[in-house]
Amino acid sequence: MVTIERESGDQLPYEGVWRFTAPAVDASVPQARHAVRDLLLRQGVPVADDVVQGLLLIVSELVTNAVRHAALLSPTLAVEVAVGAEWVRVSVEDNHPYRPTALETDHARTGGRGLLLVREITREAGGACDAEHTATGGKVIWAALPLKPTPLP
Repeated sequence: MVTIERESGDQLPYEGVWRFTAPAVDASVPQARHAVRDLLLRQGVPVADDVVQGLLLIVSELVTNAVRHAALLSPTLAVEVAVGAEWVRVSVEDNHPYRPTALETDHARTGGRGLLLVREITREAGGACDAEHTATGGKVIWAALPLKPTPLP
């Protein structure tokens, strides 16, 4: 599944950008989560355990959304992990043009809360998230979290 490419330059040993592609199928969800976890460990990223758990949940939600909602028009998806000196950013890109919005919670529904969860995890960690169109007409959804948790005011 994973072909990882890294961009590098003058930076700390754990800094860099890694990108891999995966088919838009259910099996890619745990594979993407494990690939991100293994990358953070292998690179020695100084990230707090609760931030790692939040990132892995975000990756799971974003890849699941791409598999469920974009696979018809985007048989592959891309996951990118970018690590800076004080933050880590994960993003999932697909070729489907629809840019999702986080819906209000409907307690009668059993699903549809993934982006709300991503937004809440990101907010609690003191990070940021967004969805953007790509130059090829698809979209990328990303979340950036500080390496160390920041308490809410």
